Amino acid sequence: MNQKRMPIVRLCEMAEGQEADVFVQLTARDEGVARNGKPYFRITFRDAGREARAFLWRESAYFEDCRTNWRPGAFYKVRGMYRETQFGPQLELHKVRPVEDKDRDDGFDERRCRPSTEFDPQQLLEQLLAAARDEIRDAGLRDLTTSILEAHRETLLTLPAATRNHHNFAGGFLEHVVSVVRNARMLADKYITDYPGLQPPLSRDLVLAGAVLHDIGKLRELEMRDGSPIYTAEGELIGHVLMGRDIVREAAAGRSIDPELLLRLEHIIVSHQRLPEWGSPKPPMTPEALLVHYADDLDAKLQIMYAALRDDTTEGEFTSNSNALRQRLFRGRRESSE
Repeated sequence: MNQKRMPIVRLCEMAEGQEADVFVQLTARDEGVARNGKPYFRITFRDAGREARAFLWRESAYFEDCRTNWRPGAFYKVRGMYRETQFGPQLELHKVRPVEDKDRDDGFDERRCRPSTEFDPQQLLEQLLAAARDEIRDAGLRDLTTSILEAHRETLLTLPAATRNHHNFAGGFLEHVVSVVRNARMLADKYITDYPGLQPPLSRDLVLAGAVLHDIGKLRELEMRDGSPIYTAEGELIGHVLMGRDIVREAAAGRSIDPELLLRLEHIIVSHQRLPEWGSPKPPMTPEALLVHYADDLDAKLQIMYAALRDDTTEGEFTSNSNALRQRLFRGRRESSE
């Protein structure tokens, strides 16, 4: 008697208690030992819209295969039961095998297993270049900013903004920075109007250049490997804040740019995280640095909230606290269907 064919769905569309086949990418495989001495693997699978963990214990038929053959970055066809837990989405694994060429006939596509920006990366990059080229009036600052973007064009198109928390997907850097520029432009225009007597006057040029370049050190801090963002050795040891200042200093060498203007731009970059525990050696000490910090912080936190409200599948008026903000979010009261 033939077995009933299991439906093939997307991991991000599975509901609590649903059993189905899914095409996923393995992103992490961590070996551990439980308190009772039993060894296990903690596995992380994902598609473009969701990440879920699974546990393999020694008695599992797949335990040794996992130890020997499973590698992060590879793609698998998984049959499992989806569960929403207090620790986030989990899969009870029933069957696992590497994807095969024939799976493409059933809808397998690597791109559907890798998160990426919802926007066109080419258009995002052109928006950044247009902001620098058309709105920064100081020639030295304008040329410095545009030259850095042009020099790293290809890498910027796929660069993530982080390995976790916010915009941690291909193209996430551009999505984030374009949004920060829009926030910073709005704040600069407001406070230039509100405080015309500020001395020295608030520099719109510096705010825009700082917004464009505040995270530029992530060019050296992060890289995409097998579709996942990871830290480089330099990223782990030094971090994007200081490496961003390095990139700007290197690009400025030999250029005609006002020394104090360059100093103020460097300060925006090294202070944009604001706190030492967040990676900044100095807090914002100029109006321009303060505006860029809050433009950046707002966009990061709102994207985290957006993703949490989009992805959380728990019932009720509030989400779980299984998100990067580590807090429950209010969805609103739901009308009864009865």
